[in-house]
Amino acid sequence: MRDLTANPAWQDEDLGIPLPDSPHACSVCLPTWKAVLGYEEGRDKVVRRMRMGYPRFFRHPLVKRLTAMATEEIARDGEEVMVFPNKLSAQRAQRWIERRGEVAVRSAGFHGMQVLAVPVKARQVAIDYQRFTGELVSSRQADDFINGKHRSANKNHLLQRRLGKIVGVDPKQVTVFNSGMAAITAVLRSLPGLKEGRKTLQIEFPYVDALKVQELFGNGVVFLNQAEGESFDEALRRIRQGEFAAVFTEAPSNPLLRTIDLPRVAAACAEGGVPLVVDDSSVGPSNVNVLRWADVVTTSLTKWPSGTGDVMAGMAIVRPDSPFAGQLLGGLADESANNSPLYVGDAEVLLSNLKGYPGRMAVHNANGLALASFLSTHPAVAQVWHPSLMTRENFDKIKAPQGGYGPLLSFVLRNARKAPKVFDALKVSKGPSFGTPFTLACPYTLLAHYTELEWAEACCVPAHLIRVSCGVEDTEGLLSLFTKALEQA
Repeated sequence: MRDLTANPAWQDEDLGIPLPDSPHACSVCLPTWKAVLGYEEGRDKVVRRMRMGYPRFFRHPLVKRLTAMATEEIARDGEEVMVFPNKLSAQRAQRWIERRGEVAVRSAGFHGMQVLAVPVKARQVAIDYQRFTGELVSSRQADDFINGKHRSANKNHLLQRRLGKIVGVDPKQVTVFNSGMAAITAVLRSLPGLKEGRKTLQIEFPYVDALKVQELFGNGVVFLNQAEGESFDEALRRIRQGEFAAVFTEAPSNPLLRTIDLPRVAAACAEGGVPLVVDDSSVGPSNVNVLRWADVVTTSLTKWPSGTGDVMAGMAIVRPDSPFAGQLLGGLADESANNSPLYVGDAEVLLSNLKGYPGRMAVHNANGLALASFLSTHPAVAQVWHPSLMTRENFDKIKAPQGGYGPLLSFVLRNARKAPKVFDALKVSKGPSFGTPFTLACPYTLLAHYTELEWAEACCVPAHLIRVSCGVEDTEGLLSLFTKALEQA
């Protein structure tokens, strides 16, 4: 197995290999700027070499095999098969696909799972549903099925206990899902105000799909790109008036690593009777404690808590004294069991991966701080985004007692045209996602917003932005790699 901390995947020959070197990897190597463009444009010379991809965006080879088996058994001419964990998750997807795709979709049982047979013309609608909700059959579940293993055990109670201890809450407040996006989607669906037709409010530029879920599965979303000035004051006024079904934000945001004044927003939410939903995935729950202010906190366990990049999972934690606790806990439990259950094989791996968290974050944090400091003073770098540099006063209000400023950062060069050369010369592993033991870099805006680059630019997210997830490599060695790459600028 390739040790990516010592032998990173950054060259043309590495295109398409799984990151990490695992049959269940959650990322894939896109080693050059050109490869990223080729992936976004669907060029065959790039796509055909991809052995893996982020599971919500790229159908895993084992899931492909499972789907082929279901197709042979169930599909008719002109139909595309989609496999879901159970009947209830498939039924909900069926209604959504039929409504948006304006087609009739067949549903059929498949050896304990459920299959939707979707007319080919609505194929993209069905793909979008699974991408945004994160309600997938995992690679481990597919692998077990292919090999004749039919496991129905549930180890969520063990995960709830472990995660509750890490965060410092009763395990009953923790709900586990099969992905971080599934957790966010479940929270959205559980909001009391959603049933009353109210919109949600998104404060700060978020990870792309967190906004898409509110647009597609809610009643619409009001988007405030930056939590400052008159627009922020107006948003707080509307919150105090109880206008929204919920306020969503990230602490800090991804990819700009900005942190809102969470106590101030929480006070407005309390006054208006509006739930506050905070996602802490960018730095992880060991670095920030946002449950003091949020009604519910979501986390992608795929990232820092797992720390290996080989299992998809997510969680939602409800604040015990939240006025919405009863409704949210009931809704989340139903969502977890019926729409996005975490497969037992994935739960077992996650339980193992959680060993050493949050202690191992100290090395990640130190590298993030050192790299952010180094880049912020480099003459070729125009701007660096990191919680130690951006809205630090707000971050300090939510920083955990033993926490740091996190290992995730973004930067742009003074000469944007040099970004591809610098990226290509950077000898760290390159691909989407973050939270791995090895440093991982990507041209984030190209990957997340390729079809809406002008909109992203208008939101102050440059097209040539490079995001870096710092691993546990030797700090001086890591800085040396960036020093050499920046010689291309």
